[in-house]
Amino acid sequence: MSKGKKDRIVPLGRNTSLVLTRYLEKYNPEEYIFEGIKGDKYAVTSIQKFIKVNAKKAGIQKTVTPHTFRHSFATHLLESGVNLRHIQYILGHSSPKTTQVYTHLYSKSVRNN
Repeated sequence: MSKGKKDRIVPLGRNTSLVLTRYLEKYNPEEYIFEGIKGDKYAVTSIQKFIKVNAKKAGIQKTVTPHTFRHSFATHLLESGVNLRHIQYILGHSSPKTTQVYTHLYSKSVRNN
């Protein structure tokens, strides 16, 4: 569960699906896909730290947060020509106005390049 207590369903690419399948076979988690040391869900701070450390390893100098992935996903969908209504559904937005924020961010990005 996440913000608004709504599950989010996101399609996985073939490579991600293969890696995730191997992970599940190796670790066989009981309740959560990615479990903490004691078998409970990861703490938000642990996820934030993991992303920060790996962004630095990748040479990314901008601030990266878990929400950055959501923004990137929405932007890639827009760039690929996916209908805004469909993006709204995938992101779990109740209002199309919330999803339209991504079109403004995308338009601004296009103008700056």
